Amino acid sequence: MAEPRARHRARGALYFQQLDLQNLLVAFGDNVNPSTSSSLPLTISVLDEILHDFILETCHAAALCASYSRRQKIKVDDFKWALRKDEKLLGRVLEVMWKERNMKEERRVMDFDSVGKEGVGDLAGIAEAGGAGAEARKKGKKKRKRADGGEGASRAKRARSED
Repeated sequence: MAEPRARHRARGALYFQQLDLQNLLVAFGDNVNPSTSSSLPLTISVLDEILHDFILETCHAAALCASYSRRQKIKVDDFKWALRKDEKLLGRVLEVMWKERNMKEERRVMDFDSVGKEGVGDLAGIAEAGGAGAEARKKGKKKRKRADGGEGASRAKRARSED
């Protein structure tokens, strides 16, 4: 599938990081030790172009699927539909999506506020035994005086107004 509109690309410029492309080549059997022989620049540029074309064509196929459904926005289901003919790729995409969903659920369920606070209760007990807790409680529970003179002042005002 051809791209609907051609994009200008500077000669020799890569779309992806060279280190990422080299790591991809190593994952598929290229030489692991780059000091003895690094990947050829032509190999890296061809891999970059292949990956870029694949991603663009997949996105255009998903956009076409969305337009058939009379939508302007692309959904995940559009990508699933575009990749439906390649069972291995679709399976890998679904696996990654399943793992991501499970990780989000586990993050939501896990209580990060309680992590690392197991020993805080013991420290408070030690502080109370030493007498530091009582002083801190007395300082924290001072009564504030109200601007109108407080509760007693209002009773006195009511008593005077009744006389």
